[in-house]
Amino acid sequence: MKKALSLMVLIFFGVVAHAQIPLPENLEQGYPRIYITQKGKKDLQKTIKKETWAQDVLKGLHEKVDTYVERHVTDDEWMVSRLQMHWNTKASNIYINGVDFSHADGEAPAPTVRFSGSRNSATAYGTPSLEDILPYMDDPRGLWLPNKEKEGHPFEWAEQSETGNIIVNINNKIIALGKDAAFLYWLENDERYAKFSFDLFDTYMTGMSYRSEPIDLLNGHIQTLVGFTHFQVIHESTLIEIAELYDFLHQYIEDNASDKIALYDKTIKRWIDQIIKNGVPQNNWNLHQAKIILKAAMVLQDNKNYEDNKGREYYIDYILNVTSARQWSLNKFMDYGYDEANGVWAECPGYSQGVTKDLTNFIRDFDNTFDHNILPYTPVMPKAVKMLPQYLFPNGQAVAFGDSYYGPISTESMSDMIRIAQKNKDQELEEEFTGMYRLFSKTSEGSSKSKKPRADISSFFASKPLELNPKYKMGHIDDYITQTFYAPNVSWHVQRMGTGKDGMMVSLNGSLGNHMHANGINMELYGKGFVQGSDPGKGSNYLQPIYLEYYSQFPAHNTVMVDGVSSYTEMLSYHAFDLMGQYPKSEQKEGYYKNITYSDVYFLEPETQSDQSRLVSIVKTGETTGYYVDVFRSKKQRKGDKFHDYFYHNLGQSLTVSDGGGKPLALVPSEEMAFAGGHLYALDYMWDKKSMRTNNDYQAEWKIDMPDGEEDVFMNLWMKGTEGREVFSIKSPPNKAFKGNSGLPYDVDKAPYLTLAARQHGEAWNRPFASVYEPFTSSEGKSITSISGFEDENGSQDFVGLHVSHKSGREDLVFSSTNNQLAVYKDMSTDAAYALIGYEKNGDFILFMGNGTELNTKDFIISTKQKGNVVVESKGGKLFIHNEVPVTITYNNKEHKFNSEAFRSINLK
Repeated sequence: MKKALSLMVLIFFGVVAHAQIPLPENLEQGYPRIYITQKGKKDLQKTIKKETWAQDVLKGLHEKVDTYVERHVTDDEWMVSRLQMHWNTKASNIYINGVDFSHADGEAPAPTVRFSGSRNSATAYGTPSLEDILPYMDDPRGLWLPNKEKEGHPFEWAEQSETGNIIVNINNKIIALGKDAAFLYWLENDERYAKFSFDLFDTYMTGMSYRSEPIDLLNGHIQTLVGFTHFQVIHESTLIEIAELYDFLHQYIEDNASDKIALYDKTIKRWIDQIIKNGVPQNNWNLHQAKIILKAAMVLQDNKNYEDNKGREYYIDYILNVTSARQWSLNKFMDYGYDEANGVWAECPGYSQGVTKDLTNFIRDFDNTFDHNILPYTPVMPKAVKMLPQYLFPNGQAVAFGDSYYGPISTESMSDMIRIAQKNKDQELEEEFTGMYRLFSKTSEGSSKSKKPRADISSFFASKPLELNPKYKMGHIDDYITQTFYAPNVSWHVQRMGTGKDGMMVSLNGSLGNHMHANGINMELYGKGFVQGSDPGKGSNYLQPIYLEYYSQFPAHNTVMVDGVSSYTEMLSYHAFDLMGQYPKSEQKEGYYKNITYSDVYFLEPETQSDQSRLVSIVKTGETTGYYVDVFRSKKQRKGDKFHDYFYHNLGQSLTVSDGGGKPLALVPSEEMAFAGGHLYALDYMWDKKSMRTNNDYQAEWKIDMPDGEEDVFMNLWMKGTEGREVFSIKSPPNKAFKGNSGLPYDVDKAPYLTLAARQHGEAWNRPFASVYEPFTSSEGKSITSISGFEDENGSQDFVGLHVSHKSGREDLVFSSTNNQLAVYKDMSTDAAYALIGYEKNGDFILFMGNGTELNTKDFIISTKQKGNVVVESKGGKLFIHNEVPVTITYNNKEHKFNSEAFRSINLK
C-alpha cells in the first residue's frame, strides 16, 4: 500500500511539474492589443500630459520620424525606395551557399524583400545613412556602400555576400520608423503618419508574400536555421516591428485597405511557421524564437477566422505547450536548461543572464498583454533571478568564461519580478525582489527613476519607470552570495571571500553547455579590485578565424594544454569536470570556518585522453592579505607524454619573470611554442615568445601601473621548480572581455595580454604545476616573505609540499596528494587531498584537512573513518572545530569524539 501511495504521489507531482500552461481567456478582439487597447488610450494621454518622462518619450518619437513623414507628404517614394528590395528583378527564390548569399531568381508580380548578405556580420562595409542609400537599389553589381577599411570611407559597389547584415539592418530601421509613425497616428489621429506607415508596410509585406524559403546549395546545417530575411530565424526581429506596426495601424487598414488583410495575415503566418520550422530548441534560440512568434501571433485573428484554424490561440498555445523538432514548449525548454536546485541556466554567464532576463520579460509582457500571470507555471524563475549575484566577483563584475563580458549583473529581471508582483498583488514576492533590486541597481536608492526612458513605444508600457514601495528596504549581499557555489550543469565552481578591493575569489569552469570554449579546467582570478587573471572573451564574432583558432581554444585561457594539441568542440560543449572535493559546501551560509576554501576537480582532456586534476584554495591571512594555492596535475592515460603547457594570463602593462630570489631570468627568444610541429593554430597568434629551461623555483610579477597618486596593483605568481621545466614569457592577443576600460589605466582591448607559460617536458602528474598567487598593492607590499617546497619523507611521487612564510610571522605548511597515502614532513603527516597547517606568531593556529582521514601534528591527531573535511582552529586561547564527518581528536594522549556539526567552540581539557 505504501509503495502504491508513493507511486501515486510521484505521478501526481510529475504531472503538475509538466502541466500545460493555460491559455488566457477573453482575448481582446479589437486593435491595438499588444501594449495597450483602445480603452487605454485616454489614460495614456493623461499620463503623457502629467508625466515629464512620458512627454520626453513622445518628443523623442516625433524627433525620429517627423522629418520623414513631412517629406512623405510631397515625395511618397523617398523612404519607400530605400527599402532593400528586388525592385527590378522581383526575385522570389533565394539561394545561399552555406553562410553566404549566392543568388536569386524567379519573378514575382511585385518587388520582393531581399535576403541578408551573410550569416557573418563582420564586413568591410558600413551601413549608410538613409540619405546616402541609393533609391530603388537593385543592381547586378551589388550594394552601393561605404568601405570602412579605406581612407575616407569611399562608397563602392559591394558583392551582396560581402555585406554582412546590412540589408536586414536597413530594412529593420525603416520598418521601425513606420512602426513609430503608426503609433503616433493612433495616439494623435494625424493621417500623415498613417499614410507614411502604410506605404512602407504594404510595400514590404506585399513583397514578403511572394518570397520563398531560401535554399542552401550545400544542403547543410544552415538549411535548418534560415528565416525569410536572415540566415538565423532568431534574427527575424523585423517581424516584431511589423507586428507592432500592424497592431497600431490595423484600424486604418480596415478602413482603407481591408481587402489586403488576408494577404498580410497569411504572410505573417508563413513567417511564423518558418520560425517554428527552423532554429535551435536547446538554448537561448528557443526563447528568442518564442518572443518573435508571440508578438506576431498577437496581431492575428482568432483560430475560427482562418480555414486552417491556425490563428492567435494556436500560436500562443504552440510556444507555451507544444514541442516540435526545433521549437520546444516553454516548460520543456526550461526543464532542459535550468538546474532546479540552484537556478543556473546551462549557458555561459553572459548568455545565462540574458535568458533569465528574456524569460522574465516574456512573463511580464504576457501578463501585461493578456492579464494572465504564468509565473506560477514557471516555478524555477524566482530562483533563477536570485542566483544571479553568485556570478559576481568582489568588485561587482560578473564572471566571464565562454562567450561573456565582464560587467555588472543586469537588474532588469529583478525589476520584472517586482512589476509582476505589483500587478498581481503578491507582497511577499515584491518585498523579496525590491530588496534585491535596491542592492544591485546602480543608483543609491535602487530606483530606476534616474534612468531616462528611451524614445521607444515600449517605454510607455513595459519599460516605464519602476515605482518601489518605500517600506521594502535594501537587501544584504550575504543574502545572495555564498562562499562557494557549484553549478554542475555548466561545470562551474566558485570560491570567494569578502567584497571590494580586499575580497578574494577564484572561479573554475569546464566546458559544459552552450557558448563555451575549449578550455579544459579554466581559472579566473581576482586581486585588489580587478579580475586580474581574467578570461579573454570571444575576441570577435563566432565565424571569424581568430575566434575559432585562438579565443575559443586552450592557449587563450588559464589552463593546461597537453602535447600542444588539446582541443574539442567549442560553442555547445559536453566536457565537464568532476568535483572531487570542496569546502565549505556549495551555498552554505553559516557554520563553517571563514578563512580557507578549496575545490578539487578532475577533468578528462578528450583530445589526448589525459587525466587532469586541479586543486585551488583561498587562504585569507588578514583583513587585507591572503593568497591562492593552485596545484595542477596532468598526464596522458596511454603514456607517451611529450609536454604539458600551463598558461596564465594576467592584466597589466608589464610582466617580469625571475628566479625564486627575485633575480630576472635570462629568457631568450624561442619558436618552440608554435603551430609548427603539428600543434594548435592558436600558438601562432601569440608572439614575442621567450623562454629558458630551469629546475629551480621561479616567479612572475604583473604590474597594473595606475596614474600618479593611485596605488599600483600587482599579481605575484610563485611556481615550484622541477626537473624538465621550461618557462616562457609571451604576448597574447588582447583581452576582449571588458567593455570600456573598467577602471583600468590602459586600453586592455588593444594591448597585448601578458602571459606566463610553463612547459613540463614529459608528464606533469608527478611533477605538477604547483603555484602560489598573491595579489598586492604598491602601498601595502607583499605579505608573503618566502615560499619553498618540501618533499614527502615517505617518497610519494605526486606529492606537493609548500612552506609559505609571512611578514606577520605566520608560517603555513601546505600538503597536497592524490594517492590517499600518508605523506610525512617533519612532525606532521596527512593523507588528505589538501591540508594546511598554519601557525601564527602569537600561538594561534589552524589545522585544515580537506578530503582526508588523517592529519597529525606534534600536538594533535585528527582522524576520521570516512574521508571528509575537518577544521580545528585555536584563537585567543579558545579551540574551535568544524567537522563535516564524525571525527576523533587526540590531544595529550586523550581521545575526544565529535559527531558532524557546524563550526563551534570545544573544550579538550
